[in-house]
Amino acid sequence: MGAITLQKVTKTFSNVTVIPGVDLEIADGEFVVFVGPSGCGKSTLLRLIAGLEDVTSGSILIDGKDATGMPPAKRGLAMVFQSYALYPHMSVYKNIAFPLKMAGIDEAAIKQKVEAAAATLNLTNYLDRRPGQLSGGQRQRVAIGRAIVREPSAFLFDEPLSNLDAALRVNMRLEISELHQSLETTMIYVTHDQVEAMTMADKIVVLHDGYVEQVGSPLELYRNPANVFVAGFIGSPKMNLIEGAAAGRYGAATIGVRPEHIALSKESGEWAGVVGVAEHLGSDTFLHIQAEGIGPVTARVSGEFGVRHGDRVWLTPPADRIHRFDREGKAIQ
Repeated sequence: MGAITLQKVTKTFSNVTVIPGVDLEIADGEFVVFVGPSGCGKSTLLRLIAGLEDVTSGSILIDGKDATGMPPAKRGLAMVFQSYALYPHMSVYKNIAFPLKMAGIDEAAIKQKVEAAAATLNLTNYLDRRPGQLSGGQRQRVAIGRAIVREPSAFLFDEPLSNLDAALRVNMRLEISELHQSLETTMIYVTHDQVEAMTMADKIVVLHDGYVEQVGSPLELYRNPANVFVAGFIGSPKMNLIEGAAAGRYGAATIGVRPEHIALSKESGEWAGVVGVAEHLGSDTFLHIQAEGIGPVTARVSGEFGVRHGDRVWLTPPADRIHRFDREGKAIQ
């Protein structure tokens, strides 16, 4: 079991409040991603759940039991750090086995658990090697293996892919997602990368300045952002946010339209503009357009759409794809 509940959880360092008050329900077996910009409080929130930081006020329940004052070792959680935190002088086998040895597990049981974890993570052929002889992705799998053998009620990942190159990040993203499907264990994953959040999560928690801006599935947040912050943060490339007269026509202080929803024409449309930079990605092209009376707009078009720098184009946002926000930045339903 790995249900985790946060009730009015706050955290203050000296006189600075970094978590003003969070209420959150994480169901058993869910893959939940905390996402937001640097300094938004996502890693602090994870450390509060782990017990690595003390809660200033509020309660943390694990499987219905109050764990607020419990030491980390008693919470039944396993944390995977960004830095891997492996022992360089120990073999892969000994690194994975370490928490079991500390718990006094007998050698036969340790061997069985380590070999099972290694098989799950494709590390069987590397058990005799030391961390310095492994790639970054392999070292991260060793860190995950050390967490798996503890059979925790939940895994906590603190930006585990930040030290990997782009190709390895994609591979490890898939591996962690597959691991979640096979283990069916609660996972809480912290990242500043909204692409990781969108592709991995059952549920996303968007944080900004310590506040929870919105909680929902990736598609819920993509289709129905609760406010301007979520609208601009979720989606790649990010949503175009437009103010002024163009927004006033739709009865809003700000309107948002995603790059992939803008219809582009070389002949006519609602907004006229001039093509600036074109990012050609093969099947897709991202056009950065200076629209008259609007400002910069990004449009996603087919890779076959032939335009060049300086070409004049017209953009039309479909009425049913426009997101409207009031002066406080909240979505207008």
